Amino acid sequence: MTPPDATATTITVRYWAGARAAAGVAEESYAGPQSLEDLREAAIARHPESDRLAGVLAVCSVLVDGRQPQGGEVGAGSVVEFLPPFAGG
Repeated sequence: MTPPDATATTITVRYWAGARAAAGVAEESYAGPQSLEDLREAAIARHPESDRLAGVLAVCSVLVDGRQPQGGEVGAGSVVEFLPPFAGG
């Protein structure tokens, strides 16, 4: 019997720059589907040791499967990226 593909039931979350530093990891998986707001809250709850993660995620741009999200629901199998504001030029 072939094991089920975990990516078919989970959402991959990638943290960039300051979000990665605040979370302490670059990537992790969450159960899907769920709303972006619920996903953000789940990430904060998963990292109670971080006193910065909530503030960083509040100002992040979000991409879902490489695009700006059109709705609040994120489907299982999707990749969500939290991108804090970047400086430079």
